Amino acid sequence: MFDPIKRARDSYARQNFLRFLGTELESLEPGRCTITLAIRPELTQQHGFAHAGVITTLADTAAGYAAYSTMPENASVLTVEFKVNLIKPAMGQALRAEANTIKAGRTLSVVEANVFAIDGGNEALAARMQATMMCLAGKADDPSISQRQETERKN
Repeated sequence: MFDPIKRARDSYARQNFLRFLGTELESLEPGRCTITLAIRPELTQQHGFAHAGVITTLADTAAGYAAYSTMPENASVLTVEFKVNLIKPAMGQALRAEANTIKAGRTLSVVEANVFAIDGGNEALAARMQATMMCLAGKADDPSISQRQETERKN
């Protein structure tokens, strides 16, 4: 029986870039995804804030998996567009991206993602993204691609 959540979790586990960054998939359910990342010095910009590229990566990834979790079997997901509002400099120990699918369409899905900076017990909204994700029907993820990349890297 097809399980879209397992498919999305398996896809996430093959994300080499996310593994390199050190992200964690905190939760995933149909239409929703939460991802966290510890803020390390190498992920900050010149003022010591989490880099906008890191924040955007988290938001885009959470949005993509929120949408992917609603898509049919034998499909994959790609980002078509997004807009990010950087609301407040992200400082603290960690970032958390929470994405919610607003409209899951047959071809296009609209998703909102919020990124929070966590500093001790305090949380602050650092960024908000609105994204459009495309369902690539009939083009399921190919697990052999990441396996081949890993083999090539080791050689």
